[in-house]
Amino acid sequence: MRILNRIFVLVLLALVLTACAANPVTGQRELALLSEREEVAIGEQHYDTTQQSMGGPYTTDEALNRYINRVGQSLAEVSDRPHLPYEFVVINDSTPNAWALPGGKMGINRGLLLEMDSEAELAAVLGHEIVHAAARHGAQRVERGLLLQAGIMAVGIGASAADRDIGPLLVAGAGIGATLIMQRYSRHHELEADRFGMEYMARAGYDPQGAVDLMETFLRMHDRGDPSWLEGLFASHPPSRERLEANRQTVRELQSRCGECRMGREAYQQAIAGLRERQEAFEAHDRAREALRAGNTAEAMRLADQAVQRYPDEAIFHGLRGDILSVRGQHGQAVRAYDRALVRNSEYFAFHLGRGMAHNELGNHSQARRDLERSNDLLPNAVAHNALGKLALAAGDTDRARGHFTVAAQSNSPEGREAQARLQRLQ
Repeated sequence: MRILNRIFVLVLLALVLTACAANPVTGQRELALLSEREEVAIGEQHYDTTQQSMGGPYTTDEALNRYINRVGQSLAEVSDRPHLPYEFVVINDSTPNAWALPGGKMGINRGLLLEMDSEAELAAVLGHEIVHAAARHGAQRVERGLLLQAGIMAVGIGASAADRDIGPLLVAGAGIGATLIMQRYSRHHELEADRFGMEYMARAGYDPQGAVDLMETFLRMHDRGDPSWLEGLFASHPPSRERLEANRQTVRELQSRCGECRMGREAYQQAIAGLRERQEAFEAHDRAREALRAGNTAEAMRLADQAVQRYPDEAIFHGLRGDILSVRGQHGQAVRAYDRALVRNSEYFAFHLGRGMAHNELGNHSQARRDLERSNDLLPNAVAHNALGKLALAAGDTDRARGHFTVAAQSNSPEGREAQARLQRLQ
């Protein structure tokens, strides 16, 4: 047996030694277990569910999404891997954050957009994330996980899903994308992403000074201990004085190439004007969420109504009212609130989930089943699977119930534990 184990390890080591390639950005030789096709497939497979788990796409302002995509694509075109299928989406969340999946799928939260001052700063964020994709930083995390499973290395991915309310409810691989993007990047990878991201900025005509301005803002927020930043961008992209000084040095090196480089403050402020107008309403929404978590439904509803009255076209404000009404046991009114949310955005799992659970409480089981299944289509979650399992059990379909409970039991949540207990009783 010892000889077989030794042969197995030698074979794997041979695989590692032969699976080396030049990094497409740095040119350095490094381990590359995943092909480019596999790398791209990982990003495409998990892009939609990652968006859902992080807050869902911001659909209210399509012009803003087009603007972000235009800036991102201008940087991607001058990157070292311009052929990757890059995509950029604005996420409907106030937490300042940006992220990249392997293969070029990226997101930036509306909360981070409100913290920046210019198009050059936006280009610094997007250029940094493009490097993480182009230099295979995310793919390398997956490869380390593969090596851990093979028993060669003692380190692996080792991160949990994003620290959001929905995090413990994710099942059946739905949290893999969130796990990848919430891991802390190494010092080396952050410096690398800064350096080459600024190179891409200069190639695309953006003043790399924007990256310095951005890092100065990050450090101020970090030194203040702002919880929204600590839970968001800083969880995976820790700022440092070292990074700031390295960025300043890079600006000096790129100065000769940036006679016509632009900051783009006016264009940026015009692009985010709609977000600025809605900022107070989003802040009311966020405070209402906090009040609801604390059990103060009266204050939560007061703030939610305030947000709805200001901007009735914003789907998450109506979804929030549905959540509050559900907690109060006013399920008929909750259904109507979720209806209004879904008219404005029919592609966010939480609205289908909330309406499905409310219909279930009202005894509208057929409608509940449709909503819960649609919720799972968008983002597999333990609440929907557990509820669907109970509906199947009540209908006498034990096999279907067992299937739903098996999936729900994967999650670390009350619904997951309830599903596990029901599975044990069925067995």
